[in-house]
Amino acid sequence: MFVRRIKSSKGIHLNICLNLVIEHVCDAHTYYLDMSLSFEAQLFFIISQKCIVVCEMLMHASRLVPLSQEHLIIKLSQLIHQLLNQLQVIVDEHALDVLVSYCTRALRTCSSWTHPEVLLALSSLVYGNGSRCHRHLPELLGLSGILVNYGDPSQPDIELRRSAVHCLANLCLSVPGQPYLEEPYKGVCYGILLRTLQSPKPPDVEDIVFCTLLQSALKGTQYFLNGGKWKAVSTQDLGTLLALLKRFMFYGLPGISVEMPQVLYPAPLPQYETIPAAKPELSQDSAAQKKTRKKTLIIPGVDQSGWSLGSQSASVTSPSGVTPQLYPSWKKGSSDSEFSDPEGGMQTKLRLYQARVRQSALQCFLAVVKCVEKRILYGYWSSFVPDAPGIGGPPPLTLLTIALKDPSPKVRAGSLQVLSALLEGSRQFLSTAEDTSAPRQAFTPFSATLAASVRELHRCLLLALVAESSCQTLTQVLKCLAHLVSNVPYNRLRPGLLSPLWKQIRPYVRHRDVNVRVSSLTLFGALVSTQAPLPEIQLLLQQPGSTSALSTPGISTPQELSHNWRLPTRRDGEASSPGGGVEGDPEGPCWMLQLCVSLVTQPREEPYSDSDAGGSSGASLEPLPIRLEALQVLAHLVKGYFSLVQTSLLELGQLSTRCLKEQEPSVQLHGTKLLEELGTGIIQQYRADANTTPSAKCVPVCQVVEFWSEVLAAPMISALQNEQHPTLQTSACDTLSSILPQAFSQLPNKTQVLCITILLGLTYSENALVKAAAVRALGVYILFPCLREDVMFVADTANAILTALDDRSPNVRAKAAWSLGNLTDTLISVGLEFQEEFSDMLLLNMLRSATKASGDKDRVKSNAVRALGNLVHFLQPVHLGKPVFEQPLQEAMRALIDTVRGEATMKVRWNACYALGNAFRNHNLPLGSADWSKEAYSALSYVVTSCKNFKVRIKSAAALSVPSTRDRYGDAQQFAQVWQALAQALEHSEEMEDFLEYRYCASLRSQLCHALLHLLSVCQPNDLPALRSSLSDQSRPVLQGFLVHYLSNKGVTLVAGVDGAAGDEAGDHAVPEDGLRALNETLTRLKGQLEEAVLDSSEDLETVVNFLEDVLRNFEEVKESDSKVFSLPLSKLPQ
Repeated sequence: MFVRRIKSSKGIHLNICLNLVIEHVCDAHTYYLDMSLSFEAQLFFIISQKCIVVCEMLMHASRLVPLSQEHLIIKLSQLIHQLLNQLQVIVDEHALDVLVSYCTRALRTCSSWTHPEVLLALSSLVYGNGSRCHRHLPELLGLSGILVNYGDPSQPDIELRRSAVHCLANLCLSVPGQPYLEEPYKGVCYGILLRTLQSPKPPDVEDIVFCTLLQSALKGTQYFLNGGKWKAVSTQDLGTLLALLKRFMFYGLPGISVEMPQVLYPAPLPQYETIPAAKPELSQDSAAQKKTRKKTLIIPGVDQSGWSLGSQSASVTSPSGVTPQLYPSWKKGSSDSEFSDPEGGMQTKLRLYQARVRQSALQCFLAVVKCVEKRILYGYWSSFVPDAPGIGGPPPLTLLTIALKDPSPKVRAGSLQVLSALLEGSRQFLSTAEDTSAPRQAFTPFSATLAASVRELHRCLLLALVAESSCQTLTQVLKCLAHLVSNVPYNRLRPGLLSPLWKQIRPYVRHRDVNVRVSSLTLFGALVSTQAPLPEIQLLLQQPGSTSALSTPGISTPQELSHNWRLPTRRDGEASSPGGGVEGDPEGPCWMLQLCVSLVTQPREEPYSDSDAGGSSGASLEPLPIRLEALQVLAHLVKGYFSLVQTSLLELGQLSTRCLKEQEPSVQLHGTKLLEELGTGIIQQYRADANTTPSAKCVPVCQVVEFWSEVLAAPMISALQNEQHPTLQTSACDTLSSILPQAFSQLPNKTQVLCITILLGLTYSENALVKAAAVRALGVYILFPCLREDVMFVADTANAILTALDDRSPNVRAKAAWSLGNLTDTLISVGLEFQEEFSDMLLLNMLRSATKASGDKDRVKSNAVRALGNLVHFLQPVHLGKPVFEQPLQEAMRALIDTVRGEATMKVRWNACYALGNAFRNHNLPLGSADWSKEAYSALSYVVTSCKNFKVRIKSAAALSVPSTRDRYGDAQQFAQVWQALAQALEHSEEMEDFLEYRYCASLRSQLCHALLHLLSVCQPNDLPALRSSLSDQSRPVLQGFLVHYLSNKGVTLVAGVDGAAGDEAGDHAVPEDGLRALNETLTRLKGQLEEAVLDSSEDLETVVNFLEDVLRNFEEVKESDSKVFSLPLSKLPQ
């Protein structure tokens, strides 16, 4: 703060001076000039002494200056404005109340010629203090408030109107941490600002003055929009505001004069924009000059039809009747001026103010994008984004028009910022774009229109990229392209969009400006990460690198052809060393990999570096932002196109190790991120080949072992132990968890022990992020075949996980629950020797902790219930016979039952149903006789009939089909309840509230049919009455039809498990062949019982047998019918 505290004597001296000045002026009006000079002297005194008692001085001055002394009021107003505006003095609440009250009284009492200065002082007082002026808001913004009257478009005095609008704008501003201007005054401000923008320029007002008025109104609208989310009310019409903003986005733009509609409506098609009739043409000399200045710029690979730089077909008629070229006007030389020096100076000033209006409109539009929901805003997409080049007519006036034509680089950058904000998060909206199918003649679908818009965006942004000369705006072009690439569904569009862009941005990596180079690398990162792997990008990556970007046709930048760019010849030659391949050899390393490695490791070329090179970790290396961005591009490249970089695995490991040795923490962090992506890529390769023969394309295990042996050296250990940088520790833990299990078992024993020891130690870190990452890494290690049967490791890991489950951080508890679920997955697959050595007390603690965690948040609960199911499945007779396990077992089962019935997320309930089914597989469990058995079956029966989510229903039906014997279903009443629930669920399986569940409909029916056939296979004579009642009514044909369809349908795929929950166990997959075998066995058994049955039970048994025979007979008929169809010759098949 410029103003500082001075001695109290100086404050007293200031007040004495003020008193003397006021008395002097009141005694003799003729000494007004002396008084003015005295006030100016006091201002100089305050500034020079850096006084902190400004507020007290201003309040004292307001008490001394009477409202009758208007000249003195003007000086006081100027003093307030200069102190608050120029010195940025913060006004306390009491001073604000006193001074605002003084200004409002002055506006009510004094002559109108003083009001502009008073309003200027008032605007400085209320700047960011709108909510603190609540006592004065009725007088300022009431029905006949001062600012309402002066700010109204009918106000004839333009200076008063401009000052009032400026006050309104400052009232709408809210600084962070303070409330916004309250309603209804906020709406009053918006109404005046909107009417100001809608009103035409008065004929007697100068253009520059009117521009300042518009700029204040647009700034106030921006402040209003920043005050919260947009509310669609009658006084706030979004279409009206967008129409105004579009109008002022082109305000005073040379070569364009257009009449915008009053309101924009959400529609998929562009709206009509009228262009006024052409005025008389210029003289022939001027026309000749225009003709000689026409230029044409050709971009290889970019469609130039319809709208190219300098194309006549894309012209817009200007007010003077001239057809301007689309060659950017800021490219023209100084000799193009059509004005004399004095006239040209005024025109330059006017265009400067008009550019500020356009810039303010774009900033206001940016605020609209941030405060309005994107789904609403995308309805106006066609009004601001072109969908066609405008062949044969004027191009549409959109944000791209500004980016290509506006002479102000700030305005061009503003339009690109708005477009970037529109594109950010637009993936769902743009996902409907498609143009791969044949074009329709009758109508153009919205998907095709949106695809055309995407193509036009690519073309126009490429034009802007080539034409742009400002480094700051060029950076915005590259950022906008990155947002576009990240959200466009290229797999639904015809290929060819990315190749021209790829070729154009390659030279910008060597641009003289650091920000441009960083943005070009960001764009490369977006290209290699979007929907990877894309065939078009894969082909571009496989192309050999050129020895000189400038010598390659089509990839030289027009802006820099006359400059001495850094020549990448030596750099590219050095970059070929990592892989040892020959440059241009398709079998050598990927050129982008070489480029990024060189940017990270090779020294920069001093003659071509710029002043922005600050922040480099080494004096001779590239600037730090470039190195970090290059490492991010490498990480994206490894993640999306691992097969192209796997030949350089060892070299990339050396690069990461080098990054870990540096002192800059951000470089170390990006090095660990790259290692994590490399490890994940290797794991995904082996995971894809897990069910097939090992692929020759996979990285050999021996090479993976060599890679990790070099990586897990001193630098990585130092990063894991670097407590000053917990984010680096977290990333290093994630890196350790990405080691291939097959390679981990072949690492030296001391390396394995070191990794485990460090991770176990980090689970007790004070930082929650580090602790969560370490616990998660242990959860990965517990699944390694070489560690899962190591009792000591499992015990140590279990203790660490149980400690983390009691952590106060929800993230740590969630990771601990996930790791506990993985650990318990391994318990049910270990051998008898492991079971005997595992501690009973530790098992009991795990059971209790998992039960407690099942009542935690859903993030924790989803894996806690999975762990509970595994633990109950693991319990052996020796455990169940101990009284100490009795109570925890009952609590665990009731926790699972409550979760199944509860209101948790569907993921949690899915896991709870799976856990109950998993627990049912423990044959030592007293299922059927225990107190909780009836509640468990009742909960599953309720879910299978009533849950909205079909995946939860599928898993509950699978759990109900797990018990292998009849006694485990309980008594006849319990068995009948399960049967009726399954039959009812199958009968109504096609009824759904959410259409998205339709894709699981077939899987649900298959699982229900499998469960019903399983119940029939274990049923006993006392169960037959309940079966007969459901097979005798109108539901019989429905059930019969579904069972026949299930037996006839082959290869039904059910929904797989989540969160590591195994889904391959018996009962989780319904195989029709198994159902047919069970049906035949059941029918044979029941027929045998029918021959021995007494008269009382024969009727029930006969009904069930007849039902099964009908199902089997219908199945044979369907099977025979299908075989006849397939046996027909092709010529006899129905056409």
